[in-house]
Amino acid sequence: MNQISNNSKLKQMWADKTLYFMLLPGLAYFIIFHVWPIIGMKLAFYEYRIIGKNVYVGFKYFRELFSTPIFTQVLENTLIISAMKMIIIFPIPIIFALMLNEFINGKFRKAVQVISYLPHFLSWVVIAGIWFEFLSKSSGAVNEIIQAFGFPAHDFLTDKDAIRWVLVASEAWRNIGWDSIIFLAAILGINQNLYEAAHVDGANRWHVVTRIVIPHLYVPMVTIFILNVGFIMNAGLDQVLNFTNDSVNSKIDIIDTYVYRVGLINGQYSFATAANLFKSAIGVVLVLSTHFISKKLTSKGAW
Repeated sequence: MNQISNNSKLKQMWADKTLYFMLLPGLAYFIIFHVWPIIGMKLAFYEYRIIGKNVYVGFKYFRELFSTPIFTQVLENTLIISAMKMIIIFPIPIIFALMLNEFINGKFRKAVQVISYLPHFLSWVVIAGIWFEFLSKSSGAVNEIIQAFGFPAHDFLTDKDAIRWVLVASEAWRNIGWDSIIFLAAILGINQNLYEAAHVDGANRWHVVTRIVIPHLYVPMVTIFILNVGFIMNAGLDQVLNFTNDSVNSKIDIIDTYVYRVGLINGQYSFATAANLFKSAIGVVLVLSTHFISKKLTSKGAW
C-alpha cells in the first residue's frame, strides 16, 4: 500500500516538475546563505588560526563576550530598537491593507499599492540619502515646516533622543506597502457570500470590518508576530550602518554592527561568531516560546 502511495507521489511530482525547477533558485539561496553558514557556527568554540589547525577552546569566547561592558550596551540598544519597531510598525501594514480594501476605485488602489511597494526595493544607501535630505537641518522639508510655525530648526540625525525614532520611521516608510501584501491577500480571499449575508442583515461598513475582515486576519497576524519576535535580535545592520555617526553611535550600536566591527574589521572571527551564535540562539528560543504560548492561548501558531 505504501509502495503504491509513494509511486503516486513520485508521478505527481514529475507532473509538476516545472514548478519544482522554479523552486531551485530559491532553495539554492537559502542553502548557500542560510543553512550552510550554520555549520560555520562551530568557530565560536574554536580559536581561529589562519595557518594551522583551529584549537578547541570550549566556551572561552562566550565568557569573554558576557564580561565585555560594551556588549551589555549593544544588547540593550538592539532590544530597544527592535521592540520599538515591532510594537509601532506591526499594526501599520494591517491598517494600510484595511484602508486599501476600502478604496472603491480599483485603478487608484493599484496606483497606491505600486507607489507604496517601491521603497522596499531601494537599498538602505538610497533610503538614507532620501531621509538625510528630508531631515536636513538647513533645507529639509521637516525643518522647513517646523520653522514655518516659528520653532528653531532641529538636527534629528545627530540627536541621541531622536535617532531611534528616525530608524523606526524610515523602516515603516520602506516596508509599509510590502508588509501589507499578505494581509491584503487574506482580505481579498474572504468569501464574498459573507459580505452579502452581512448586507442582508443590515450590517454597516464598521460591522463588516470588525466582524468579518479582521477575524480573517488573525492567522497571518499571529504568524507574522511570532516571526517578528524571532527577529527581535536583528535591529537592522544595513540601516544602522547608513544612519550612524559619532554623535548617536552609542544609542544605535547594535549586536550586528558590533559583530561586523569586531569580526570583519578587527579580525576577531571566533569572538564575533560567538556573539552572532548567541543572537541566533535567543531568536530560536523566542520563536518556539511565542509559538507554544500562542497555541496554548489562541490555538493558533506559526505552524
